[in-house]
Amino acid sequence: MNNITFEELGLRKEIIRAIDDLGFEEPTPIQKSAIPYMLQKKDIIGQAQTGTGKTAAFGMPIIHNIQADIKAPQALILTPTRELAIQVADEIRKFSKYIHGVKTLAIYGGQPIERQIKALKAGVQIITGTPGRLLDHIRRRTIRLNEINIVVLDEADQMLDMGFQEDIENILKEIPKERQTVLFSATIPKEIEALAKNYQKNPKKVKVVHEKLTVPLIEQYYFEVKAREKLEVLCRVLDMEKEGLSVIFCRTKKGVDELVESLQSRGYFAEGIHGDLKQAQRDRVMKKFREGTIELLVATDVAARGIDVENVEMVINYDIPEDLEYYVHRIGRTGRAGKAGVAYTFVTGKQIRLLKSIEKFTKTKIKRKKVPTINDLAERQRELFSNRIIKVIEEGHLGPYTSMIERLAEEYSSIDIAAALAKIIMEKNRVELEEVKDPFENTGATESGMARIFLNIGKRDRVKVGDILGAIVNKAKIEGSSVGTIDMFDKFTFVEIPIDLAAKFTSNINKIRIKGKKIKAEPANSR
Repeated sequence: MNNITFEELGLRKEIIRAIDDLGFEEPTPIQKSAIPYMLQKKDIIGQAQTGTGKTAAFGMPIIHNIQADIKAPQALILTPTRELAIQVADEIRKFSKYIHGVKTLAIYGGQPIERQIKALKAGVQIITGTPGRLLDHIRRRTIRLNEINIVVLDEADQMLDMGFQEDIENILKEIPKERQTVLFSATIPKEIEALAKNYQKNPKKVKVVHEKLTVPLIEQYYFEVKAREKLEVLCRVLDMEKEGLSVIFCRTKKGVDELVESLQSRGYFAEGIHGDLKQAQRDRVMKKFREGTIELLVATDVAARGIDVENVEMVINYDIPEDLEYYVHRIGRTGRAGKAGVAYTFVTGKQIRLLKSIEKFTKTKIKRKKVPTINDLAERQRELFSNRIIKVIEEGHLGPYTSMIERLAEEYSSIDIAAALAKIIMEKNRVELEEVKDPFENTGATESGMARIFLNIGKRDRVKVGDILGAIVNKAKIEGSSVGTIDMFDKFTFVEIPIDLAAKFTSNINKIRIKGKKIKAEPANSR
């Protein structure tokens, strides 16, 4: 079953279409094991941790078996927390987007019960919720139970730890006995076994056995970022660690394509590989990567299998992996042949919980790291420049240049001559020496009534403030007197525009090129 596809699992075509939209390439191990039993309507005990893709393992088969013409609850999913109830409902909605008439509702405490009752009356087939609030509805008779044919206990061990055992048993007693009962739990304590014995019929046991981490030379760090900031953080990390080859992992094919386009538009030598590329295309990309023609390889987990390039200096998990085992495979792309390597993982919001699961699974501490500031980048550029000078001095062969400097030294000090040469070279390469304001740390700092807009063009594109202002006036049709501060950096620019003109500006500026570069504009606070 190693290379089985979603199609081969037998899921209906509407679900496959939704999966293709999301860009997932193949099922995770728990999905490969559980979905066939789920489709056969067998009872299951699934041992799987957070971060294994278990929600899809039970969610997709539930959607597959739903009868959309019956406007009554047919599936009940119990979760320990309101956050998980909402998350499960959202994921199920994504998989059911092409099946007309299938409705999913999350039910939990803290939300007005009247609103939930109204939604239930409108017709819902799949309900996710916490035990206490679900039991409340059952006792009020606001949830009809006669059509329920599957019950899922998600993170069953956590629900028992939180004291929900009695509520769970009371719910199970109310539901028709002719049903499919599914348990998913990270651990299988005696209480779970007792539940299985009392409420399941010959359950099939499904367990994901993970590989062990065997890459001790890899330094592992994470950045805690907002989703809209990920691209900017990635660029800063790349600029700080610009030596050697890097592999960047995305969760989906769509994510790979979008990130490659964004990186290329910012001047990075990047290409992507994923399952939609033909083998010949993958081979061409890998050849460029091995030869160093491209420095950044953006990949999905499936496409990255078999990547064996010895001098990969860094791995970046742009998207935290869906399955814990994928993390091991990903970071194993670096630190080859006894060399040290480094792995960075981007974590957004509640994904910290998933990171903790990875740490527990790998028995490794993943250290938090601060996002590099613009001044950090400037210091790094100065350091690299200094290293280049030292290398040239140590290599020697400076005779012709020495005589030229000796002639200049008759009139100027050697320090002034060296500083002038450094200035010429660093200005040519647009290396910032002065401390500057960091837009990443202050994206909201605008005058009252002004919107801050991000443009994907900067000094490295040989563009000046006047070029930006000219485009705003002539192409975006905004009067120059209305424009606020224009902050230009190496790879991007921030422009302040009156809020009431921001939509017009963004629409018009996205249609043009400045010095041959296609402009992409977006609100700074959406990044």
